[in-house]
Amino acid sequence: MTTVDPNFTETADREARRARLFTRINSADKWFQVLGLAWITPMLKAAAGDNPKAQVKEIWRLAIVPLLAICAFLLMWATLAPKVQTSLGAVPGPAQVWTEVVNLHEDAQAKAAKQAKFEEMVAKRNEKLIAAGKEDQVKNVAYTGAPSYYQQIWTSITTVFFGFLIATAVAVPMGIAAGLSPTANAALNPLIQIFKPVSPLAWLPIVTMIVAAVYTTNDGLFAKSFLISAITVTLCSLWPTLINTALGVASIDKDLVNVSKVLKMNTWTKITKLVLPSALPLIFTGLRLSLGVGWMVLIAAEMLAQNPGLGKFVWDEFQNGSSQSLAKIMVAVFTIGIIGFLLDRVMYALQSLFTFTNNR
Repeated sequence: MTTVDPNFTETADREARRARLFTRINSADKWFQVLGLAWITPMLKAAAGDNPKAQVKEIWRLAIVPLLAICAFLLMWATLAPKVQTSLGAVPGPAQVWTEVVNLHEDAQAKAAKQAKFEEMVAKRNEKLIAAGKEDQVKNVAYTGAPSYYQQIWTSITTVFFGFLIATAVAVPMGIAAGLSPTANAALNPLIQIFKPVSPLAWLPIVTMIVAAVYTTNDGLFAKSFLISAITVTLCSLWPTLINTALGVASIDKDLVNVSKVLKMNTWTKITKLVLPSALPLIFTGLRLSLGVGWMVLIAAEMLAQNPGLGKFVWDEFQNGSSQSLAKIMVAVFTIGIIGFLLDRVMYALQSLFTFTNNR
């Protein structure tokens, strides 16, 4: 009878567990890449004993070098900022900007508490009227206090996604048409070349006049300033998606197109079963570019349209001219940059779910 060495069995079990662990780490690495946390993977591999020397090099490249660069930037900023004098005083350093971050957070909490108190008072008043049989006097009074910093951030995000979705709904069908039909491509190409370079500052007066003329109601679903900002975002952000969609559709393997002809696919089946799956990588590249362009355009549009949001916040602080204004503007700059990064990560996550590309 053959006996199995217990040490061999134990070693095999340990190697199997390590293999399963590395498989899980490699699976999680895709999402670390999406979130911009690629440095976590070599740390986990080093902890699991996978070539620690090579993993330390990766940790140095992915985590320590960027951290040192950030520290060097903060040190340079803190050193040079006090030496630059502006009409609002010296340029604030990292400490002053962080102080304003805390102040804006506390102000947002205070405004949220004030709004909650107001809404509670309105609810109690309506309850008393209902109890007294005066339902006809019940009113839902809207809170009209100044929006908090967080509310302005949310307004900007809502506006950019509204404009981005309209741009996507327009650009993707037009891009598919341009990619499938040389005639449609010839018709759209001059319009793309003319309107793609136009600045949002040029579109804004036109959009403002058109919205004012067409959207005459004052109690509609959307405020005029919101529509002006969103439509300006749409006009400036649809071009990358349109161009990349057309390029993706036009670059589909000709053999697949011939197969669709042999199978006598109708137009809808051809687009949904062949065109879109093949062109998705480039379409998502265009969507990521469009969302980034839209986010940059939005800030300028909000400044001029006076739509409550980060752009208006920056403009108001500039007009305010207080000693804290410059620091608050810099808080907004970092907020805009961080949100722009997160929006790109969201689009990359969607791209990873629907395509098999490795673009980052």
